Amino acid sequence: MSATSEPPAADYPQTAAIRGRVEPVPRRVRGFLGDELVFDTTAARYVWEVPYYPQYYIPLSDVRAGLLRDEDHPQRVQFGPSRMFSLTGKSQTHASAARVFDDGGGDLAGLVRFEWGPLTWYEEDEPIYGHPRNPYARVDALRSHRHITVELGGVTLADTACPVLLFETGLPTRYYIDRTDVAFDHLEPSSTQTLCPYKGVTSGYWSAHVGDVVQADIAWTYHTPLPAVAAIANMIAFYNEKLDITVDGVRLDRPHTHFS
Repeated sequence: MSATSEPPAADYPQTAAIRGRVEPVPRRVRGFLGDELVFDTTAARYVWEVPYYPQYYIPLSDVRAGLLRDEDHPQRVQFGPSRMFSLTGKSQTHASAARVFDDGGGDLAGLVRFEWGPLTWYEEDEPIYGHPRNPYARVDALRSHRHITVELGGVTLADTACPVLLFETGLPTRYYIDRTDVAFDHLEPSSTQTLCPYKGVTSGYWSAHVGDVVQADIAWTYHTPLPAVAAIANMIAFYNEKLDITVDGVRLDRPHTHFS
């Protein structure tokens, strides 16, 4: 295999856990509603509701009393019998924000599945974004001198010999490029913002306009990424799935992922 070969497009995404898998979480997990502590546990469970990443399920015994209000709405869902609860704090209430699994729920009996949005989440003392990190996923950002070109409709959007390559389990390699090597005359800023539990919150997106070809939100940047991938700060990456990337003279196939 040559040094510039990549796995075939059909290899993405690769999943490390099947739907319904349950595992213990070795990390301390906390959730806050505003400045109120809702739960503090070292006995959370990873539950894979989808194959790509897990959700946290929290022991009801580690949830502060008085913050959950039973909505008298029993349901049987994919993992067993449950009841919906409102999450009520000092100054805000979120309806149907917690699902408590009843006896008969197997491995999930006595656990609470909180909606992600109302809470601020922490693993140990570090904030996490979007969803829990998959314990079977790894993200590495490595400096490189591979020659990378990015094209759309035959027009070069970027050309660099000093990228940072970001390797993330289950996704194609992302090529982060210095702004001085990007042709911004073909890019327009977008108001889109996304978050990633491995990299942090994006600082900006761009859409590309090349002739009659328009690709929305095709490139992004992180001004202050999480420390583990600090090397990508202020650099720009493009979706491999939506344009043509050439590495050391070899044009890569466009992979098929959930971003395609």
